[in-house]
Amino acid sequence: MQNSLIKIANDTNLFLKNFIKKQKKTELISAMNYGLFPGGKKIRSKILLDMGSLFKVDYKTLIIVGAAVECIHAYSLIHDDLPCMDNDYLRRGKLSTHIKFGESTAVLAGNSLLTMAFEILTSNDLKVNEKIKVNLIKKLSECSGHLGIAGGQYLDLSFEKKKISKNRIIDMEIRKTGKLFSFCCMAPAIIKKKTLKEINFFGNIGANIGLLFQIADDLIDFKGISKIAGKKTGKDKKKGKATLISLLGYRNAIKYSGRIKSKILKDLKKKHESGSKNINDTLNYILTRQK
Repeated sequence: MQNSLIKIANDTNLFLKNFIKKQKKTELISAMNYGLFPGGKKIRSKILLDMGSLFKVDYKTLIIVGAAVECIHAYSLIHDDLPCMDNDYLRRGKLSTHIKFGESTAVLAGNSLLTMAFEILTSNDLKVNEKIKVNLIKKLSECSGHLGIAGGQYLDLSFEKKKISKNRIIDMEIRKTGKLFSFCCMAPAIIKKKTLKEINFFGNIGANIGLLFQIADDLIDFKGISKIAGKKTGKDKKKGKATLISLLGYRNAIKYSGRIKSKILKDLKKKHESGSKNINDTLNYILTRQK
């Protein structure tokens, strides 16, 4: 599992570095590189590769799509860390982008990474037809904007220090985190021109994977060590964040995550009886990671 993550991370970072090198160097490149590299564990890209293997999608194609996903993810982290958002000074074991480069530069670097994701999907590097590219861009746009990451972050901030129902917390966490995982699960089906019903089926699996990831992330914040996690921990309770841990309690949140994992694997077996081993390994990694 670890070797697979390292290979995916190296191949994705290599593509991104070469892609950026081909562009005209601007004043924002340094801040963009800082927020993008080394780029974390690439769990989203790993899920994309896991799902892509079920559909027998070309590895290089998946790495390129994954590179676009990592740009979106990096942009969202840069913006989440801003003082007007979660006000975090540490990310991935180093100073947040706005601490290193200033707030205005961080905003613009995040914006540039967001748009670069779509540059990647329209580039000649991605060897799929134009209609597929349009469908990928449409779906990634939906998962990144007010229906997805941005909308979820808005709810996350607006829910602070309020009593929020379980369903609304789940909706917020799926939008904030799950939607990008949804895209990773839908992209191989889009590339293989599957029906809308099948694409949406895998999108729902991805939403649950993202929810599982967010619960695991909240568990790290609740009991993790900042030095290991690479970011400040214990901040959710201090800020009064609405999480499933704050609502259900630590032990019940762990039990709930186990039920979500079982549902993901059960749903996946409906379509791919023998293809869930890699996904199972990735889900176990998500649940047991410490950062």
